Amino acid sequence: MRSMRRGIKEMDLILTEYATRNLKDMDDAALHTYDAMLSENDQDLYRWVTGQEVAPDQYSDLISDISKTFQS
Repeated sequence: MRSMRRGIKEMDLILTEYATRNLKDMDDAALHTYDAMLSENDQDLYRWVTGQEVAPDQYSDLISDISKTFQS
């Protein structure tokens, strides 16, 4: 649900699609990282996902994976 109700519509769409495709297959560590990432500011998340800024190290792999979903 937290993936769907973000502050900006673009992140609603991107994260809803990502969550639908991937959450069921994530292990506990990946879910923990995803949950922590959802606490970040939407404008920051959008800039990371779209490659406008480099994501913090703790989210870099996850953001890269989300970006692939966004681009497909």
